[in-house]
Amino acid sequence: MAKLHSRKKGRSSSKKPVDGNAASLVTSSQDELNQVIIKLAKEGKTGAQIGLVLRDDYGVPDAKTVFGKKLGAVLRELEVAKDYPSDLTDLIRKAIVLRAHLKQNPRDQHNQSMLERIESKIKRLVNYYRGKRIPKDWKYDPESAALLVK
Repeated sequence: MAKLHSRKKGRSSSKKPVDGNAASLVTSSQDELNQVIIKLAKEGKTGAQIGLVLRDDYGVPDAKTVFGKKLGAVLRELEVAKDYPSDLTDLIRKAIVLRAHLKQNPRDQHNQSMLERIESKIKRLVNYYRGKRIPKDWKYDPESAALLVK
């Protein structure tokens, strides 16, 4: 989604481990990893940050091959997932910062167009998550969304 307006395909050099190999590389049990996930989620870490900690500190190359489901599903199963998806809240934070910048610099046309792009991404994500992860009647409003993020 991030590459929507750039006309580029992106270059990712990260490689996923071979499916059968990943689970055998992990030395910790699933119960230990679940406790680590709960602890990190209570500290306020996002799913991506939890995945990085699991990879770097606990030797979990890919959470999906170890748990059999994605890390977000594990967080929801352990009932420590946040109310709103992290990608949506990150975009809302970005829009809040840009709105504050544009109040001080109203002639900044470049960042005005960037704000429009960010808000269009927010609206697309809201349509995607509506009824699944956010309420059906939730609508993006910059003032109310700022209260959501704080």
